[in-house]
Amino acid sequence: MISSMNTDERRTIVVIGNGMVGHRFCEKLTEMDTDRQYRIVTFCEEPRAAYDRVQLSKYFSKRDAQELMLADPDWYAEQDITLYLGDKVVSIDRARRVVQSAQGREIPYHAVVLATGSSPFVPPTPGIDKPGVFVYRTIEDLDRMIAHSAGAKRAAVIGGGLLGLEAAKAVMDLGLESHVVEFAPRLMPRQLDDRGSIILKDKIESLGVTVHLNKSTKQVLGETSVEGLLFADDTRLDVDMVVVSAGIRPRDELARACELDLGPRGGVMVNDRLQASDPYIYAIGEVALHRGMIYGLVAPGYEMAEILATNFTGGDRDFQGVDLSTKLKLLGVDVASFGTFEGDADVAKSITFEDPISGVYKKLYVTSDGKHLLGGMLVGDASDYTRLLSICRSGKPLAFPASKLLVGKSAADAGAADLGDDCQICSCNNVSKGELCQAVQSGVTTIGELKKCTKAGSGCGGCVPLVTDILNAELRKAGRVVDQSLCEHFKHTRQELFQIIKVKEIRTFAALIAGHGQGAGCEICKPAVASILASLWNENILGERATLQDTNDRFLGNIQRGGTYSIVPRVAGGEITPEKLIVLGQIAKQYGLYTKITGGQRIDLFGARVQQLPEIWDQLIAAGFESGHAYGKSLRTVKSCVGSTWCRYGVKDSVGFAIQIENRYKGLRSPHKLKSAVSGCTRECAEAQSKDFGLIATEKGYNLYVCGNGGTKPRHADLLAGDLDEETCIKYIDRFLMFYVTTADRLTRTAVWLDKMEGGINALREIIIEDKLGIAEHLEEMMQNVVDTYRCEWAEVVKDPAKRRFFTQFVNTDETEPDIEIVYEREQSHPAPWPTDDVVLTQLTLPKPATNGSLKTWTRVGSINDFPAEGGSAIRYGYMQLAVFHFASRGEWYVTQNMCPHKREFVLSRGILGDQQGEPKVACPMHKKTFSLKTGGCLTGEPYSIQTFPVKIVGDDVLVLLPPPGELATSPAVMQRECGSACEMCTV
Repeated sequence: MISSMNTDERRTIVVIGNGMVGHRFCEKLTEMDTDRQYRIVTFCEEPRAAYDRVQLSKYFSKRDAQELMLADPDWYAEQDITLYLGDKVVSIDRARRVVQSAQGREIPYHAVVLATGSSPFVPPTPGIDKPGVFVYRTIEDLDRMIAHSAGAKRAAVIGGGLLGLEAAKAVMDLGLESHVVEFAPRLMPRQLDDRGSIILKDKIESLGVTVHLNKSTKQVLGETSVEGLLFADDTRLDVDMVVVSAGIRPRDELARACELDLGPRGGVMVNDRLQASDPYIYAIGEVALHRGMIYGLVAPGYEMAEILATNFTGGDRDFQGVDLSTKLKLLGVDVASFGTFEGDADVAKSITFEDPISGVYKKLYVTSDGKHLLGGMLVGDASDYTRLLSICRSGKPLAFPASKLLVGKSAADAGAADLGDDCQICSCNNVSKGELCQAVQSGVTTIGELKKCTKAGSGCGGCVPLVTDILNAELRKAGRVVDQSLCEHFKHTRQELFQIIKVKEIRTFAALIAGHGQGAGCEICKPAVASILASLWNENILGERATLQDTNDRFLGNIQRGGTYSIVPRVAGGEITPEKLIVLGQIAKQYGLYTKITGGQRIDLFGARVQQLPEIWDQLIAAGFESGHAYGKSLRTVKSCVGSTWCRYGVKDSVGFAIQIENRYKGLRSPHKLKSAVSGCTRECAEAQSKDFGLIATEKGYNLYVCGNGGTKPRHADLLAGDLDEETCIKYIDRFLMFYVTTADRLTRTAVWLDKMEGGINALREIIIEDKLGIAEHLEEMMQNVVDTYRCEWAEVVKDPAKRRFFTQFVNTDETEPDIEIVYEREQSHPAPWPTDDVVLTQLTLPKPATNGSLKTWTRVGSINDFPAEGGSAIRYGYMQLAVFHFASRGEWYVTQNMCPHKREFVLSRGILGDQQGEPKVACPMHKKTFSLKTGGCLTGEPYSIQTFPVKIVGDDVLVLLPPPGELATSPAVMQRECGSACEMCTV
């Protein structure tokens, strides 16, 4: 027995249960207990501290429990709260006032707060205990569902209430065919009437979920695991997974064991002070039975927690019960109810609006004289919920006909400005508009800060759009609107520039900046505009647009260590012939390239020098390869499993469809890279749900998922539509990709784009599938133009001498020299590690030119046409590499060392030119360090500088003022002194 001998003079409150309500009580008591009267000890039987159960289905998106955490254990320690994780209280000794835990802890108490919540009700149906039957309550439940779903195809959810529809969303997110089974004749029987339920049913079924009403489950079928459900009418539903969500039961076993008063159907009976039949024991949340009512929503539990904390700290509040107003998004469908939504015809009258085409149903109850709003329900469009709830709770008479509540100015039109300061915005945490405004006025500037400061939006999340509106309105009022300009050269967002270029049919950066910008551009706006031009007109990205591009696009390969490039040919769908594999091996051997299989089922060839690229591409094209666009913000790969052609589980030819998709969208330029996959069955071997768009084959077609990604912050993709044929898949993907290309910010992945989109996946579904904006046909036409005008960018260089001539190491000599030290490991070559002192390097420049001006001469380094306009090229002078830049838009020329001092790579000539508040600069293509072309100083704040040299133009010649080559040469001794490491450059 572990005895907790408390020497603390404070009174001990033991909180049993660390769910959302238990956590809220701890939070409120520590906030209000300014005199530090209480010591809090809380027990949590789960392995982690409190998390947001309301948002439980979001776990399927990122599968990271940390995303749902309300607070981590460090928070409890900081608040001086003793938290016991993974330890369940097993008894309460009321006589001794001691609680005992499963791990043997004994804690004396002055008061106990029962916050044990509820457990799922599992009906005693024969076979309900078979493997493959789950409840939907904890993260561990979800992990078990995920593990089982790998071998499942169809799932049924027993229960058509709030939790049942949430569970159905979870099943859909797992890529399974989804069925909802409800005993009652309508969905959500406690919240909706018959017509509202019909609208909701139609909306849900349009998303691919089959709803079965008036169905009583008689037996769960199967020998060793679930095989189906047998109903009371002797019909059968074949499924291989079942989720039970048929209601909740209060977790009152502790109270029962210590003989507290319970309700006839369970629940700890409490008075208005939330006190049980033992005056030292209290109950809050779903375990509490107050005036015959158990509240299954988080908002009443939060109010109970706040009231109890208030009373413990000297306050005097009674819990009078709350209405069950709620706004939810179920399977992407808005559903809300508030106040009284059933009424006696002599006392109340109803006003109804129904749009079966759009799937919208609204019903309000008003007093018989039409002067007061009593309550209502909203299905399909709940944008008016906050406004209507505020009017209902105010009790004030209506100043206009009640019908105007449904057909007048909507909440979306009214906005935050029309709401009073006393209007409750967040019902979960009882936060008013006035409190939000006060927080913004005190210095809060982001939605994250506002949620943390006021708790608004941290419950169910339904109020977040309105909270955001209030934040933005207050920021505008205070003159603190965030500047969303692309950069100093364009006072427009990327989306605005996209529309300007499209409407005015602008084809060049020069025309755009002349008409809608200022200055000469920079490393931010030039690639962004180049991407837009490519997305709209799909003209070759080189030629006059070459110097707009980041080095990857300018040289059509991914820049790597030492200024070398990697080459990734397209291998559509991951399918490749032995003959092509042999060609890749021969080329790698010929040029000494490091080879590796990529995560996207392609082969990457590393270490090609810029002058080698066209000749390597020439050989690849001759063997039937083309550019894989691994260098661009464009479609990378469409990964596939072998599908029905080989796999015994496959139901569709996933390889064939992946090849079709990849060949359709190859070359599409977008705000960020795009990845895709096609899986031949629900076993999901191609990992389609972690891609920007992915397809999973079903018996009826394909499920289309969008806006997933791996990387630093993985996100599970959302289901856009289910059971689609291939033609419809292509149509929806066309629309989806072009809508993303048109509306996303620069360098924004589809996952972040969707997370920022108001309305989320439901709004996207309305645009892509329902064509809410009337632009679907136009998006398809835009995509078809990209498809029709595709050209292999490697082939365009190989066959065009004008483009090919810039793929040289030096423009003034055909000689080449190594730029990096190579080492050998595991039978392959790769660059030697970077010097370890790069982070602490304080200054690195080349040896200073001789100070004796008579020794310097104007040296010809090439002709004007040798150097690209608005860009640079490298020249060799003795053993020195110099970068020569033609800043044509400013009529200026500059020469600097070619080595960037940050990582000592000889790459500055390939950087993007621009200006910063008028100062001409170059951005290193490796890590975007920027340097003044006039002074050589680093403009990004690091303690580096580069050497600059005078330059002038005489006729067609470019002349640079240089000392004799010997004085500017870098000997091994000098390189070791300046660089700190010896490499091939020292021994040239």
